[in-house]
Amino acid sequence: MRIITLNLNGIRSATSKGLLEWLPQQQADIVCLQELKAQLPDLSPEMRAPQGFHGYFHAAEKKGYSGVGIYTRRQADNVIEGMGIAEIDAEGRYLQADFGKLSVISLYLPSGSSGEERQAAKFRFLDYFAPHLVELKAEGQEVVLCGDWNIAHKEIDLKNWKSNQKNSGFLPAERTWMTKVFDELGWVDIYRQLHPEATGEAYTWWSNRGQAWAKNVGWRIDYQIATPGIAATAKNAVVYKEQRFSDHAPLTVDYDWAF
Repeated sequence: MRIITLNLNGIRSATSKGLLEWLPQQQADIVCLQELKAQLPDLSPEMRAPQGFHGYFHAAEKKGYSGVGIYTRRQADNVIEGMGIAEIDAEGRYLQADFGKLSVISLYLPSGSSGEERQAAKFRFLDYFAPHLVELKAEGQEVVLCGDWNIAHKEIDLKNWKSNQKNSGFLPAERTWMTKVFDELGWVDIYRQLHPEATGEAYTWWSNRGQAWAKNVGWRIDYQIATPGIAATAKNAVVYKEQRFSDHAPLTVDYDWAF
């Protein structure tokens, strides 16, 4: 089973850069999308369901903002839009698709980089989400949680870590929260499990400022995080950088799991 996660920074923009032509070549079973920046009426038939895929979406109420989606070759048994928390669900940040004993989630955490108000919203999300992770794990499903977490976990996960210690995305409280997810709640960071020492090749996002992309001054903020059972079947993880569809790069993971 192959799963891809990608922050699109606008599905219409990514489509104009060749996303839908690229997708069939990847032989993915599931593709998790973040930051649609579109409502459902804005999507063309090809965006709603690329050839060979079913499409599921959870858009934000605000036009041109946030939103998540899942493309899947197999129709989902059940789809859950949102977490049942008004503040989060209004921004279209959580979409879950169930396939038998497997649940796949497309997640888009808030960014706090625009100011104190949004950083406070980000911390509220983290406060809500930790108990949700406990509940997910307790349900007995195997879960793969894909998405843009807007947090670089450790110093190895971004180029300029020293100068970013007081910036959103690398704040001590955010990083401590991520450590709790792995060390206390028992979730597994798939890429780090397979590539424990990878640096520059692990980055998934680059600022549009300066020459961040050209100089590979990046951050690893896009993850596939999983319950231990399915995490143990992960056999390959790679960040795709040959084409650019947004300021993020796709993260592809292969699992030894029948889909």
